[in-house]
Amino acid sequence: MSRAETEDLAAVTDSFEPRCEEALDLLAPYPSALLAVSGGPDSVALMLLCAQWSLRASRDIAVATVDHRLRKESRAEAEEVGRWARALGFAHHLLTWEDEKPATRLQERARQARYALLADCARRIDASAIVLAHHADDQAETILFRLTRGSGVAGLAGMAPIARSEGMTLLRPLLDFGKEELVAICARAEHVFFRDPSNDDESFARARLRKLAPTLAAQGLGRDALLRLGVRAARANAALSHCAAETLERALRRNDAFCIELDAAILNEAPLDILQRVLASAMHRLAPTPAVRLDRLERASARIAAALIARHSLRMTLADVLIETDGARVRLRPSPPRRST
Repeated sequence: MSRAETEDLAAVTDSFEPRCEEALDLLAPYPSALLAVSGGPDSVALMLLCAQWSLRASRDIAVATVDHRLRKESRAEAEEVGRWARALGFAHHLLTWEDEKPATRLQERARQARYALLADCARRIDASAIVLAHHADDQAETILFRLTRGSGVAGLAGMAPIARSEGMTLLRPLLDFGKEELVAICARAEHVFFRDPSNDDESFARARLRKLAPTLAAQGLGRDALLRLGVRAARANAALSHCAAETLERALRRNDAFCIELDAAILNEAPLDILQRVLASAMHRLAPTPAVRLDRLERASARIAAALIARHSLRMTLADVLIETDGARVRLRPSPPRRST
């Protein structure tokens, strides 16, 4: 490394220790954790930081690596990550996506498989949270990706530092760190890492967006602008969620496993976006399955709002929930099973 490169690295890393300790405070409430480490610079930096964390001795921390079996090198890389983890004093779990690989939506389905495997492993070893290495560049890319697909306010808020998936808590302590900082952490520790060639494969939408990044940044839509958008969207989403929760509680007339009944007059006063969120929350209470697609929820909410205004009866099914209104009440029930033919 040249003297100039060494000085640049020192400048980037000078403020790391207090920032890293503060970032890892997110893990403090959890007695045990499973780190998702692929072997790339982001997750290797996460592993290095957790190895030096002041609370490490009082926490049970393990590492897991998912071999998606999409590249011939993936097994050897995952095994090497295991050696790195054990050298740092972590138990390592090598998880394999054994299923037949899909011909379409490969990255999306690989991500779903990865979360499912990590959650299964976390439950097996009694980890109380899964820790992911998503960083500020990932957050900006996620917001841009969702923006191109017409996402709503909740989607434009980006990834939350604390979330739930597959029944497990997900923690993202590095969302305030840029990728260059995480690479610098690896360099400072003189620790090698792998680079996934699929990150540059333009058959995937995210890789195409990365190639566009310099052009977008030149037009004012760089990482910082996207992150500001995410922060503002998160604030708006929180406000809307608060209003929707209050509306749901005011409108609630029955709430059990078989039926949720809502006062139509109160719902009729609510703006369409609040009504939409009330319906989504009520549906989740009855059928806590993956969220219904936003476009379907929007169409259903518009139909219900029109029926409430006109005082017309309506009966429809959405995501395995039967929704009915008679002008005075809106009732949601689990839909009856389909008859076999």
